[in-house]
Amino acid sequence: MAKQTGLSDQAVAGFGSVEAVLELVRARGGRATSSRRILLEVLFDATDHLSVEELAAAVQERAPDVHLSTVYRNLEDLQRLGVVVHSHLGHGPATYQLASLAHAHFICEECGRRFEASDDMFRGLARAAKARLGFSIDPHHFAILGRCAECEAAGGVGGGQR
Repeated sequence: MAKQTGLSDQAVAGFGSVEAVLELVRARGGRATSSRRILLEVLFDATDHLSVEELAAAVQERAPDVHLSTVYRNLEDLQRLGVVVHSHLGHGPATYQLASLAHAHFICEECGRRFEASDDMFRGLARAAKARLGFSIDPHHFAILGRCAECEAAGGVGGGQR
């Protein structure tokens, strides 16, 4: 069952600063703690998807006393508010990023190369799933595994046959 955040996608995308997110947290009855502020700073500064362990390490560089469980709790709260999303990119740990930056992924099973996929690539699938099954998909949550053009051309394992 989908979680209702009470925020439109446009509102979430409008969070352009750590302060704007902390204002939302306070408006929803939460606290703007130093650990939450640092985690948000790390997320806003990130140039890639980060696992909980990577986020915790970055937070602990700035505040060594912040425990991993605190990072998990803050991520859960920020996900509930629609500020942060997590994705499963292949066989590794879940990764996190700001919801406003969410996108779908293709991952090559041969070389591990990752491709960001625009939402328009999934519109047909989304329409078909809704029409046939009454199901709304979230293409940002998972990665689609396959083979990139280079690996497919090289033959690799299975000789290009799936």
